[in-house]
Amino acid sequence: MQPSTNIFSLHGCPPSYLSHIPTSSPFFGQNPNPFFSFETGVNTSQFMSLISSNNSTSDEAEENHKEIINERKQKRKISNRESARRSRMRKQRQVDELWSQVMWLRNENHQLLRKLNCVLESQEKVIEENNQLKEETTELKQMISDMQLQNQSPFSCIRDDDDVV
Repeated sequence: MQPSTNIFSLHGCPPSYLSHIPTSSPFFGQNPNPFFSFETGVNTSQFMSLISSNNSTSDEAEENHKEIINERKQKRKISNRESARRSRMRKQRQVDELWSQVMWLRNENHQLLRKLNCVLESQEKVIEENNQLKEETTELKQMISDMQLQNQSPFSCIRDDDDVV
């Protein structure tokens, strides 16, 4: 199995979020193999050549890393703007739908009020007509009663239902 390389040691210092982790080996100064570093897991000679050749590449890598981070930030900004735009559009659609419902309900309310007014007018007419019919009924009953009194004679066989013997 090949020893792994500690990528942060190639740049000379660990990132700030790893500052609490020690970078030196507990065996520092006691390395039985001078050509092998416990920190990086690579030969010391290879490590030294990597450091010298990676000084320029580490700057490039750092710059590349910053570019990648900036690209990600830009993509995130664009994504957030697009998400916010979609949210605004969705909210506007909801508001438009609610206004449409308000207008429909107002129209429905006006129609129902017109129908209610018509029914109330009809009810008033029916009540008035009913009152007139009751008056007529009362008058007719009175007339019938008067007629029966006038038609009563000792020889009359006609009896009213109210006059049960």
